[in-house]
Amino acid sequence: MSIQDLKSALPDYAKDIKLNLTSVLTEEGATGLSASQIAMIALGSAYATKDKVVIQSIAGEVADVLSETDVEAVKAATTIMAMNNIYYRFTHLCSDDSYATLPAKLRMNVMARPGIEKVDFELISLAVSAIEGCGMCIDSHVSAIAKHGISKEGIQSSIRIAATVNAVAQALAIKNASE
Repeated sequence: MSIQDLKSALPDYAKDIKLNLTSVLTEEGATGLSASQIAMIALGSAYATKDKVVIQSIAGEVADVLSETDVEAVKAATTIMAMNNIYYRFTHLCSDDSYATLPAKLRMNVMARPGIEKVDFELISLAVSAIEGCGMCIDSHVSAIAKHGISKEGIQSSIRIAATVNAVAQALAIKNASE
C-alpha cells in the first residue's frame, strides 16, 4: 500500500488529514527538515501508532530514501521511547517526587550510539514522545535538538508529521470499527 492508497482509504470526514499528509511529508511542508529526516520521523511516528496499514504504507513510501541502517535506528528510537515515555511520564506525574530521584536502572545504550546522526535520533524520539504523551521526554528532546541547530520550525515540523500520522491511524481505526 502506498501513501496514495492510504489517503484513498481515509473516509471523507478525514479530508483535512489527507491534505495534511500530502503536505507534511514534503520538504516544503516540513520546514527545517531534510527529506531523510522527514522519512525517519514519519516512519517512527507510524511505528508509534502500532497500525499495520500505516506502518506498511509509510515504510513503503520511505524505502527509497532510508538505508537499512536508518530503518533499524528508527526502530530502535521508537522502541526505546516506548519504554522511556512510560517510565519518565510516571516519574513526572507521580505526586511522590522521590521516584524522580531514584536511578532508572533501565538500559538505554542505543541513545548514546544510535547508528545515525544524533540529531536525527532525537527528532524521531521527539515525535514518538509527542504521540505517547511524555512531557518530560518532549522537553528533553526539544532541548537536545535545539543544541544541534534545528530551528523551532524544524521542531514544529517534526510534531506536525507525528500529529498527522497519528491522525491517519485514528481515522482508520474509527473507519474499521464502524464497518
